[in-house]
Amino acid sequence: MSGNLSVDPDRLWSAILETAAIGATPKGGLCRLALTELDGEVRRWFARQCEAIGCTVIRDDMGNMFARRAGRNPSLPPIAIGSHLDTQPTGGKFDGVIGVLAGLEVLRALHESGVETEAPIEVINWTNEEGSRFAPAMLSSGVFAGAFERDWAWARADRSGIRFGDALAEIGERGEQACGAHPLSAHFELHIEQGPILEAESRTIGIVTGVQGMRWYEATITGQEGHAGATPMRLRQDALLATARMITAIERIAADHAPDAVGTVGLIENRPNSRNVVPGEVFFTIDLRHPDDIVLEQMEAELHTAFAEACGPLRWNLERVWNNPAVRFDADCIEAVRNAADSLSLPARELVSGAGHDSAYVARVAPTSMIFVPCAGGLSHNEAESAEKDHVAAGAQVLLRAVLATDRRLAAERRPETA
Repeated sequence: MSGNLSVDPDRLWSAILETAAIGATPKGGLCRLALTELDGEVRRWFARQCEAIGCTVIRDDMGNMFARRAGRNPSLPPIAIGSHLDTQPTGGKFDGVIGVLAGLEVLRALHESGVETEAPIEVINWTNEEGSRFAPAMLSSGVFAGAFERDWAWARADRSGIRFGDALAEIGERGEQACGAHPLSAHFELHIEQGPILEAESRTIGIVTGVQGMRWYEATITGQEGHAGATPMRLRQDALLATARMITAIERIAADHAPDAVGTVGLIENRPNSRNVVPGEVFFTIDLRHPDDIVLEQMEAELHTAFAEACGPLRWNLERVWNNPAVRFDADCIEAVRNAADSLSLPARELVSGAGHDSAYVARVAPTSMIFVPCAGGLSHNEAESAEKDHVAAGAQVLLRAVLATDRRLAAERRPETA
């Protein structure tokens, strides 16, 4: 019976539209930053939906939510479906969200059919995946996997000085279970591609084999404020001008390692930010990515050299705040996704993810893979982000079959022990 089990595309799409009203922006996107009241609202919505079909919902002390449907063998760690419900400040209604809601749809399909799995099935909402409010990204899955200490994560502050741990308590989402004390048999994540490849090749499914390496940096260049009219050009110590040189240098570093390297300056704070004052200090962020960690190391060395050249007599400080090495996903989980796509005759191809995902950390402690579906124009982290209903439903169906295949494999592996 489980081989014919199907998700309900209309119900899944309705859930996407319903949650898109929580934090909706005028341009059709979402602003639902981690641990804001809007994040709390969508979390409570998710918990209600899961509890309505008999699932239990718990939270750990990083706010990660685990919605569990029981299996025949409670001693088996659950097979998890995980993603996130937080968004960028000008985010879309598909990034992360479809992974959690497709997981909810899998639970609903199992509930309606009465299918009993060997292992429990869980849907996880990972806290602060985006890293937009609290850097770095994937903070809570990072604690779960042992990449970060919990107390360090609790102390991370947003730009207004509010600490992660305090914000978590404020919205009532801090659980008692220690983050990481929750073993998993496997972890699957459905996500929009956030790139143009699947759409360009008319593929419905991306079989994700891993995630490229990525590093985040915070930089400060300090010069000297001066009067814009009375300070000669040759005597200026213009921090913004040095920053402009660095932005160009970062573009060059990425171009020199093309086609796989990317480099981005995404946040700039110019001080004092007055129209008639020579800028005295600039804070900015840098994002470097490449599938090969050796190349990333070389790019970082070139970054340090570029700072010395661009800043001259000005003072500068560069701090690496996040290092997420390249990840290779589990062969059995990848095969489960590949077989599911084949069984549904869906056009598919293998991909390495250019974006970071919670699965990159979870892969350190549990067998993991991901499923991608196309997004229009490859556009993401944008209010105009869009995906087709049929593609999202196809991804959810592949997810369902991959989870059930993994459950059958786990059941078969345990039979000799009980014979």
